[in-house]
Parts: sequence; structure tokens; C-alpha cells
Amino acid sequence: MKLSTKGRYGLRAMVDIAGNGGEGAVSISSIAQRQNLSESYLEQLMSLLRKAGSIESVRGAGGGYRLARTPQSISVGEVLRALEGDLNPVECSALLGAGEPCAAEDTCVTKYVWQRISQSINETVDQIFLSDLLRENTQCTAKRLCES
Repeated sequence: MKLSTKGRYGLRAMVDIAGNGGEGAVSISSIAQRQNLSESYLEQLMSLLRKAGSIESVRGAGGGYRLARTPQSISVGEVLRALEGDLNPVECSALLGAGEPCAAEDTCVTKYVWQRISQSINETVDQIFLSDLLRENTQCTAKRLCES
């Protein structure tokens, strides 16, 4: 499975909001500057994340975006699905559970492989939370400072 820039940049933006939001909202321009990302692209990603209920927008002076819930309750899986759609490694009707049944479904030996890979991916990203990424980011930053 290969994530697009939507998933990679959106996850970076969510960690940025979680780490810099405190009690207030974080502006798109500040996220874009810290993460070296395009503001217009970030707006598109924020719209998807807002629709998914992961973030809230705040209007007015000091406006921007804030997490809709705590970093401990927002999983990486939730963020990636909001931005990427399903996380299945291949297009397979056995994984999607909808649409036209596969003509080879009864004799398909690889279906089992794709189901196991898909299950493993989904379980993994659902067990990693923004709080875990914040902790990892803090450790990486501390390590860089110590090495300087």
C-alpha cells in the first residue's frame, strides 16, 4: 500500500495541530509554514478532515483549526481513511464487500492474502493515535537537539 500526499501531508498537519493547538485554533498559514506545505492544498485536506469529524474550524480573529477530540482518541486509521478512502492494498470485491462479485472469487487463492494484509494494515493504523505520534515527534526533536 502506498499513501498519497493527501495521507502523508494530512497526517503531518494533524500532528501539527495536536502539538501546537493548546487551547486555541491553529491557522493554516502557521501549519503550512512549519510543515513546508501549500496553504491551498492544506485547505483541501482540512475540509476532508472536518467532514470526517476529526477537526473543527474556528472563525474570526485567532481562527483556524483544532482537534475535534483529544489526541488520544483520534487514530491514524481515522485520519488516513478520511483522506485516502479505504486502505485496502488491492481492488478486490472480497475486501470491499460491495459491488459486483468477483468472477474468480470461488477459486481465488490470493483473496486470502489480500484479506490478511488488509486486516493487518487496518488493525495497525487503528492502534496508533495522534498522541503516539506527538510522543514520537518529541523524542525525535530531543534526539536532534542532543546531537547538535
